[in-house]
Amino acid sequence: MKDLSVLKVGILGASGYTGAELLRLCAQHPRLDVVYATGDSQAGSLAANLYPSLAAEYPNLVFDEFDQKKVEGLDVVFLGLPHEASLDVAPSLVGRVGHVIDLSAAFRLKDASLYPTWYGFEHHQKELLAEAIYGLPELYREDLRGARLIATPGCYVTAASLALTPLVSGGLIEPKGVIVDAASGVSGAGRALKHTSHFATVNEDFTAYGLLDHRHTPEIEQVTGAQVLFTPHLAPMNRGILATCYARPAGDVSTAALLAALARSYASEPFVVVRPTSPSTKATLGTNAVHLTARYDVRTGYVMVIAALDNIAKGASGGAVQALNAAMSWDETLGLSRVGVYP
Repeated sequence: MKDLSVLKVGILGASGYTGAELLRLCAQHPRLDVVYATGDSQAGSLAANLYPSLAAEYPNLVFDEFDQKKVEGLDVVFLGLPHEASLDVAPSLVGRVGHVIDLSAAFRLKDASLYPTWYGFEHHQKELLAEAIYGLPELYREDLRGARLIATPGCYVTAASLALTPLVSGGLIEPKGVIVDAASGVSGAGRALKHTSHFATVNEDFTAYGLLDHRHTPEIEQVTGAQVLFTPHLAPMNRGILATCYARPAGDVSTAALLAALARSYASEPFVVVRPTSPSTKATLGTNAVHLTARYDVRTGYVMVIAALDNIAKGASGGAVQALNAAMSWDETLGLSRVGVYP
């Protein structure tokens, strides 16, 4: 007899990088069974042909076109779609399936008026926007219990928010003039081919982009409660984010006090590692872990907090699975790893 605790899962947009990562994570999750996966640009093709890494677990999975009838009766639907596509599809799913977990930014910003400025479209689902729960369990765990619509955080936002929020809320740093200087692997740009993600463009290069107007800025500010100057960079690596954050202290602080504050905040968190040593992206490769450290520089009077994570795992698909685990009141480590792939 089939275990009734296993949920039937659909992934819309399963042919992208976050979709492929969701397929990988669902395969190792004891309570998730993928029964429907769409990939309109790859419709009719075997998932194993596009991603041979999935062949052992999904030898016969064929990417389908979206059909509303095929999501009826599903327990969970992950949306790995562009922002406006998620905005259009979500209303037809919420209330008809058990949980909708959106990996786009369509339901992240609580102020609908911010969308035209930062994303270039009007938000026409204000009731759903008000209902959506932000999918960062370390900060919103209780709100996630039983949530019907979950907005998975942006990858940069996850790193910056976990680094800064305890120090802002604890009164250790000033909330104005915070600087977030972060670098991401190329997979953060998605699977679609662009000049900026060509091997010859990215290899042996390191560039800043989105100067002063990157769309993750208001999301970081919403979560942390800080005024942020955010500058992202593209690094010549496949996966990972390293975020270095700078702020002024709000009073007398020390490196020991900063590390202690982070350690206290995340003492019971299975995926947050606080250590004196500087984090590295490779240490988090393939995991749902976030590695943090902090320093206070007496000479310049700045606080520095550094976070490392895997942008597709904890920064996207892993974070989405963890948020689902929290919504179901399951062990949040189900299907997720805390041990990185090395070397």
